[in-house]
Amino acid sequence: MLLAAGRGERMRPLTDHTPKPLLKAGGKPLIVWHIENMARAGICDLVINHAYLGNQIEAELGGGGQFGIRIHYSAENPVLETAGGIANALPLLGDAPFAVINSDIYCDYDFVQLPELAATLRASGDTAHLVLVNNPVHHPNGDFGLSSGRVVNNAPAFTFSGIGIYQPGLFANIPRGTIAPLAPLLRAQIALGKVSGEHYRGRWLDVGTPQRLEKLDNELRSQHNAAHV
Repeated sequence: MLLAAGRGERMRPLTDHTPKPLLKAGGKPLIVWHIENMARAGICDLVINHAYLGNQIEAELGGGGQFGIRIHYSAENPVLETAGGIANALPLLGDAPFAVINSDIYCDYDFVQLPELAATLRASGDTAHLVLVNNPVHHPNGDFGLSSGRVVNNAPAFTFSGIGIYQPGLFANIPRGTIAPLAPLLRAQIALGKVSGEHYRGRWLDVGTPQRLEKLDNELRSQHNAAHV
């Protein structure tokens, strides 16, 4: 599942007429980088939730045929926040563990790992697996700690990347259409010792402001130009 329902307030005025996932970096919408990486990893069924200007997202991406995948949409009105959005989309996601990725990040995390992580989660009895990254300058206090492959609430040395694997049962008690944030749900499961995690040291960026989008765009264009010299 790709999360694409946010209003993108920090991105204004860029998001006044364009939904944040369709803002471009390196000549492609942010969400398309993820879709192409998913397709390369052999992940062929995606669910995308949307709310603000969601019709533009559906018009741009269609049914996914151009990427060799299938895209299903979960529309929200109002925006249901992360856990509420996932709960609303559960009928499309099935009974097995699934990955959820924020569409407004850029990363080189290898999505080919996701099916194996989902299989491990299903066998372990854990409810979630989180990918954590080093704390960026704009989020110095972090979100969670990590101890022997387990996510902990104390000593928040790392930031949640926006990449996670979840058991559907984690969201089963959230009525469809309910506004519900993800963090309290995760913290409760972490306190029960039911969340595994990993520290990812590769390329990752929270594309949350026009300045960070411009920086990413310049980097990707430079890489493209260097590769074609």
